[in-house]
Amino acid sequence: MDQPNQSYSRGTQDKALLAMTIGQAFDHTVAQYPDGEALIVRHQQCRYTWRQLAEAVDLHARAFLALGMQTGDRLGIWAPNCAEWCISQIASAKLGVILVNINPAYRSSELEYVLKQSGCQWLVCAGSFKTSDYHAMLQELKPDLRGLISLDPSPPPGFLPWAQLAALGAGIPPEHLRTRQASLHFDQAVNIQYTSGTTGFPKGATLSHHNILNNGYMVGESLGLTAQDRLVIPVPLYHCFGMVMGNLGCITHGTTMIYPNDGFDPLLTLSAVAEERATGLYGVPTMFIAMLDDPRRGEFDLATLRTGIMAGATCPIEVMRRVISELHMGEVQIAYGMTETSPVSLQTGAEDDLERRVTTVGRTQPQLESKIIDTDGNTVARGEIGELCTRGYSVMLGYWNNPDATREAIDEAGWMHTGDLASMDEHGYVSIAGRNKDMIIRGGENVYPRELEEFFFTHPAVADVQIIGIPDARYGEEIVAWVKFHPGHVANALELQTWCKGRIAHFKTPRHFKFVDEFPMTVTGKIQKFRMREISIEELNIRR
Repeated sequence: MDQPNQSYSRGTQDKALLAMTIGQAFDHTVAQYPDGEALIVRHQQCRYTWRQLAEAVDLHARAFLALGMQTGDRLGIWAPNCAEWCISQIASAKLGVILVNINPAYRSSELEYVLKQSGCQWLVCAGSFKTSDYHAMLQELKPDLRGLISLDPSPPPGFLPWAQLAALGAGIPPEHLRTRQASLHFDQAVNIQYTSGTTGFPKGATLSHHNILNNGYMVGESLGLTAQDRLVIPVPLYHCFGMVMGNLGCITHGTTMIYPNDGFDPLLTLSAVAEERATGLYGVPTMFIAMLDDPRRGEFDLATLRTGIMAGATCPIEVMRRVISELHMGEVQIAYGMTETSPVSLQTGAEDDLERRVTTVGRTQPQLESKIIDTDGNTVARGEIGELCTRGYSVMLGYWNNPDATREAIDEAGWMHTGDLASMDEHGYVSIAGRNKDMIIRGGENVYPRELEEFFFTHPAVADVQIIGIPDARYGEEIVAWVKFHPGHVANALELQTWCKGRIAHFKTPRHFKFVDEFPMTVTGKIQKFRMREISIEELNIRR
């Protein structure tokens, strides 16, 4: 359905959308494959068939009912990958409770903002993760919540242990859950995911059952997932990659979900693939590079792998070649999207050749539309660069409690303006040329300069700061901060990096600093970030 001369493409219409809620889709799969393996969480040493997972989900959904959770309430989840994350995702969806995903790397200021902005009434949290003591941060913040549920078996006072939820759920009749579930419809909000904003604070992309259930389904259809497939999911569940493309992609196909660890570890991921006889594997390029370069990779039989998705950053051609040959992923696909589009809007296919898998992000997904426009909003000719826009079932309901930002992102005709510069070839394949919002993608994590700049403005020595991204062989991009100090003040790079610890997520901390008296500017006074980038690349001797 492409327009041969215009950069407009409509995905195929032969795959019908699922007209159901997440709870209905889950129950349908349970009925089809009750004894099939649903979830394997290796670091917790637990396994669930679909029937067992359903029992756990329904019991905890009834516990949430016992706690008084209403349709439309917001339940935050602040934890790394674990079985409880998956159970909370499905249980909250069955109640019409909106799950608010919180990045496990968030520190107190970021956590406080998200809890307040979303109006969270409840929070499920881990006790700690890596260097973060979640209990201590919450005790210091004292957020205005109805309750805190801790995954730690022995949390401090003020936290309800997750282990006590089973008894609460047992006291609620199953028909109460069935009644609530029957009252829901698929266009209702079910998830809020925060995306760092170019204008300061993160914005909460509000997603419906229809948005994310169908996107997970369509991704799984492209991969050819079946109930015989086993998918290793080392990407974080708080992100769309994990909870939509991973969990919901599996739930809609009866595919086994496998979590190798609470966070990414190349050796544990390789071990999970080999020992669980996995057929699929997800990751960002940096994850695949780490697995390929792991000195013990040769110990593992990875021959069962056939497919998977690489997303989050551009894939170097040599990495793609090695993934296909050394990891046996001959059908690996590239996916492109953004949180606001649930997330995938473009995807390569299993039949696409190597060049298309590394030079493009594929074609428009089924039931969606893509176009590329100029600054006046006109659709550009094929081959020309403009802003990529997406329209269809996957476009978010809007930014939570932020109608102005929603209007800026989604136009009157329903097109989501991605802010990414792209071109479309004669066959409808789209190549990403760059980002017109200056977003940095470091190891699959989105870093928005404006948010980071505003953070550095709170340092007493910093008078002005500009954040840019430069190429990096390992992470795709690294962060550089150009800093101007107040008169009489000074700090070095180590001091500023140390100051970041505990205040912002580790992946946002700049690796490089450049201290200057002035920034490169145009004659009209606009800062030239492209020039700063060129200077940094030259001074740091970065090879592109």
